[in-house]
Amino acid sequence: MAETTPSNGKLVIKLVGIVIGMFGFGFALVPLYDVFCEVTGINGKTRDTASSYEAVIVDESRLVTVEFITRTNTGMPWEFGTETRRVKVHPGEVAQVDFYAKNPTIRNIIGQAVPSVSPGEAATYLNKTECFCFNNQPLAAGEEVIMPMIFYVDPQLPKDITFFTLQYTFYDVTEAAATTVAMNRIGE
Repeated sequence: MAETTPSNGKLVIKLVGIVIGMFGFGFALVPLYDVFCEVTGINGKTRDTASSYEAVIVDESRLVTVEFITRTNTGMPWEFGTETRRVKVHPGEVAQVDFYAKNPTIRNIIGQAVPSVSPGEAATYLNKTECFCFNNQPLAAGEEVIMPMIFYVDPQLPKDITFFTLQYTFYDVTEAAATTVAMNRIGE
């Protein structure tokens, strides 16, 4: 008995449908992740916009240690680090930490840094007035740059939190940025 096999056209349609479904699922993961983090309070997502610094009373009776960890996502060839591994700040005191990035490749790459704070509860009290993580960072082939991050810890930080970690992970968003530019041009 001979089995019937789907025609090549039907197979192509099914495969295209699977690819579109996978792309849609991947696209939906970001808002789902945001909701998940908000509900559970884990993975300390920070704000993605600058805070304005309003003169607050610096709590000189307390010191909070902020540790910085840097990494690049798999496939991101940049060298990325921080000039300072940890700082001790008084809540309300403005501090600056400089980060270093280098594109050692022969092609231009656009990167995006994604911050995460641990413990997650501390993320609410970390206020960045300037940060390279707010925007995509384009680096030409061989280019290197120093990127400042200016922040303060809100004096309302619970007294039991004396130490927290801020981790930045750089992702290669070159293709996504090119797609966005192309879509914007189509919409004009």
